[in-house]
Amino acid sequence: MKTSTELETAAAQQVAALMVAAARTAPKTRGIDNIKTIAIDDEPTKQKLVAKMREIALKEDRPSVARDAGNIENSPVVVVIGVESNTAGLNCGFCGHPSCEALEESNGVCAFNSIDLGIATASAAEVAGRFHIDNRVMFSIGRACLDLKLFGPKVKQALGIPLSITGKNPFFDRRP
Repeated sequence: MKTSTELETAAAQQVAALMVAAARTAPKTRGIDNIKTIAIDDEPTKQKLVAKMREIALKEDRPSVARDAGNIENSPVVVVIGVESNTAGLNCGFCGHPSCEALEESNGVCAFNSIDLGIATASAAEVAGRFHIDNRVMFSIGRACLDLKLFGPKVKQALGIPLSITGKNPFFDRRP
């Protein structure tokens, strides 16, 4: 026999795997697969993430990041999607620079990378929603994961999606 909590945790882990698959297969603006994913489902890593988020909140006076840290403490799984930085080679100017070379010199991020991250994240969040798993896209999680270097050095942007299976969605009705 399994308890409700055990089954809900297993469901969150299964959905996290499906979310990662959705992020991987999401359309890419240039057909280049530069999406990287992780799922944080162990308590030590989750506590490092929470601590880093609280550190950022204090250091940068961002109460919403501390609020987000509190929200994920009870999440059985946090899916994090990152994008490796590379340039389009199109000199399109979407990034605000006149050329891809100028973007690279500034250590900036190609706009197409940001678009790919958004598409992958939306695809993953949609999977969670389809299975009635409460979730919310949070930049604060991605920022903390980058600071913790949970992705390789090429990943410059990331977004996190904590999952929750409770009687009420903890990611809404929040105060900053």
